[in-house]
Amino acid sequence: MNQDIVSLEGIEFYAFHGFYEYERKEGNDFVIDVHVTTDFSAAADTDDLSGTVNYEGIYQIVKEEMAISTKLLERLAQRMVDRIQQSFIEVKKIEISVAKKNPPVGGKVDQSRITMIREF
Repeated sequence: MNQDIVSLEGIEFYAFHGFYEYERKEGNDFVIDVHVTTDFSAAADTDDLSGTVNYEGIYQIVKEEMAISTKLLERLAQRMVDRIQQSFIEVKKIEISVAKKNPPVGGKVDQSRITMIREF
């Protein structure tokens, strides 16, 4: 079984996610990394995009989900996972990390990050 990975790393958005209401009003900077495990065999043999997972589609899903204000990063990541899985049936595994820069923890922290890994 082949395990090939399509990745988008360092996707940046200014968005309105956070547990506190002021976070959802003021917004913050976020960085998302997505790794999708699939099988590239068809694309490698044919040079045809239909034989792989198109990273433009992944980016579009991430962009659309980042536009929906959410309290928890865990919920945000789960929505992305669900949509990627539904859009690309050949996906075997999805790993998504969502980082919030300067999280409101009462001290200096560069970013908080959650990572969700799902296998199908």
